[in-house]
Amino acid sequence: MDKIYLDQLEFFAYHGCLEQEKKEGQTFYISVILELDLTLAAEDDDLAKTVNYGAVYDMVADITLNNKFDLIEKLAYTIINRILYTFSPVRAATVRVDKPQAPGSAGPFPAGVELRRERV
Repeated sequence: MDKIYLDQLEFFAYHGCLEQEKKEGQTFYISVILELDLTLAAEDDDLAKTVNYGAVYDMVADITLNNKFDLIEKLAYTIINRILYTFSPVRAATVRVDKPQAPGSAGPFPAGVELRRERV
């Protein structure tokens, strides 16, 4: 299966369980892998025969910036489900959400989640 990558998209948002995270916000990095057949798009050099990754970026940005989730798991889940619902050529997708400054008792630490789903 062919793949389209959107790597380390950077957003400043307000996701987290702690009030401090909801109030002050922090940087998140989101990576997306779309699995689909790119043969016709490549042969014909035709955007209409692939997935417009600009539209995927806009969707990820909208979800990330216009919602406040307690868990990065929910953020990733929302993104991956919307991708599979919206972009029918996509057969499978992977979404990784990285939170490089998760709050910890000994100081901030990097945390992340990755979800992969296939179209049924």
